[in-house]
Amino acid sequence: MSQQPSLRSATVTVFASPTSWIESDAVAQCHQVAALDGMTHVAAMPDLHPGKGAPIGAAMTSSVLYPLLVGSDIGCGIAVFPIGLKRAVPEKLAARFPDLDRALDPEEDADDPAWAVVRGDIPAGHVEGLGTVGRGNHFVELARIGSVFEAGHADRLGLAAGDLVLVVHSGSRGLGERILRAHTEVHGAGPAPDPGAYLAMHDEAVRWGSLNRRLLAARVAHALGARPTEPIVDQCHNLVEVRDGSYLHRKGAAPGDGRDVLIAGTRGTPSYLVAAHAGPDAGHSVAHGAGRKMSRADALRRGRAKHTVEELRRTPMGSLVVCGDRQLLFEEAPGAYKRIEQVIADLVEYGLATPVATTIPLVTYKTPDLGSSPRRDHRERRRKGGRP
Repeated sequence: MSQQPSLRSATVTVFASPTSWIESDAVAQCHQVAALDGMTHVAAMPDLHPGKGAPIGAAMTSSVLYPLLVGSDIGCGIAVFPIGLKRAVPEKLAARFPDLDRALDPEEDADDPAWAVVRGDIPAGHVEGLGTVGRGNHFVELARIGSVFEAGHADRLGLAAGDLVLVVHSGSRGLGERILRAHTEVHGAGPAPDPGAYLAMHDEAVRWGSLNRRLLAARVAHALGARPTEPIVDQCHNLVEVRDGSYLHRKGAAPGDGRDVLIAGTRGTPSYLVAAHAGPDAGHSVAHGAGRKMSRADALRRGRAKHTVEELRRTPMGSLVVCGDRQLLFEEAPGAYKRIEQVIADLVEYGLATPVATTIPLVTYKTPDLGSSPRRDHRERRRKGGRP
């Protein structure tokens, strides 16, 4: 861990061991952020990597609210849902995943059973993209609980080795982008002139992202013949929080103040459910995933030279990847990311989190693979009736 003053009074702390993969460009971005007016501290997580305008994997504290430090995907997060299936054969279940690129229409899909998880109004009235997962590193994954390190904690969550869960990583699907664009078109990278007005819109996007993760889980559960459940974990990692009179911006950093967090690995490695207990030096935050170590362009170039598409659709763990976008398959290859084991080890070393259990991927959904999986969402043929 290195802590050093930036150009002004703000400090930058990197919670990573000397052997961890941390790009100098990402650290430089942390210092650029630390030099902004009002900044007091930047805490960089072990999954730190460069982002557009601000580092990803950082918690940034300031007396001034900067929308750019949260980014466009306000409300992005990861939720974990138990799922009851008698048998989990990846080949059979992969073919049953619905088309999560096709949004649910409140009128045309009014009889879709997934709507049952919606209680009350749609946040911000934003009906576009409901029930869709999005691109980039977003996914819906069927996984099983692997190693259990803290049996008592896992038991309190209702989990045991071998149990099945759905892991959903998605955000606000255009709503957050709309909010950020409205700010940057007028104020660029500058602060929010009316923090209260920004926070009101921001909070709606955070609520929308959480609701959409429930919709995604419900759509998949119904398609797999299971009943939807409530999430046992649902933490947003792109948001701003008012804390102790300051604005705590998180971009790719999950709230770590006594909460349970699923830290995503890759589609070919375990993810880790942890009990987070990070203090103010770490911005009360923990890592949100393995973190990229290659740009998308590098991953695409190197991947095409090293792997075939079919090799990337079945991981060394035996899990399957549902993805009809070949370029995305290479961009999101496991080798494009840091070692999740090292990220978790750094969090443990600095006392930020305690591992509770791993999740082992069985089927990771990225985009519909309609060519090899002709079975579309059966509810596409049931567009009638009234919404409950």
